[in-house]
Order: sequence, then C-alpha cells, then structure tokens
Amino acid sequence: MLYVIYSEDVENSLEKRLSVRDKHLARLQEMQDQGRLIVGGPCPAIDSDVPGSAGFTGSLLVLEFESLEQAQSWADSDPYIEAGVYKKVTVKPYKMVFPN
Repeated sequence: MLYVIYSEDVENSLEKRLSVRDKHLARLQEMQDQGRLIVGGPCPAIDSDVPGSAGFTGSLLVLEFESLEQAQSWADSDPYIEAGVYKKVTVKPYKMVFPN
C-alpha cells in the first residue's frame, strides 16, 4: 500500500538539513531503486524552485510499504529527525487515483 509522509521543519532548518542531506537522500535512493518511491521532495519556504537561504518548510513523500507500522518506522529513522530538522512528521495511508 502507498503512504504519504508529510514532515514539517523547525524554523531555520536549512543548516540542519544540509548537515545530513546525503544520508537522507541515500535512503530515498534506496527506496527508488526498489521501485517503492512514487514521489518525494521538499517544500520551499518561498515561491521558487531554488529558495536559497530561505530554505524549506517541510517535505512530502509517497512511498510503498506493507503496513502503516513499517511506514512509520521508516519515517521515524530519517536522518533529518536525528538532526532536528523536523518538528512534526505525519504518516497516513494514501490511495493514488491520478495519474492512472
């Protein structure tokens, strides 16, 4: 089943993000290699693909897991959590309707 993982950043998270970004992306690449990453990316703090020092306000991922518990466990082990990037992470089942 698919799950959406929506994470909200703490204020001024950019430096924290950059400190563990490689580890965060490596986990996502692993999921992509397994065909389990549907979409993923950060939410810029300003209306720009390249927000510079404005940074980001959070992230959105849609991934495939066998259960909500597995999705939550995977989300809980994100390097951004250990680095203090996220103040809140929400994991919910997701049903993709489009594109079909």
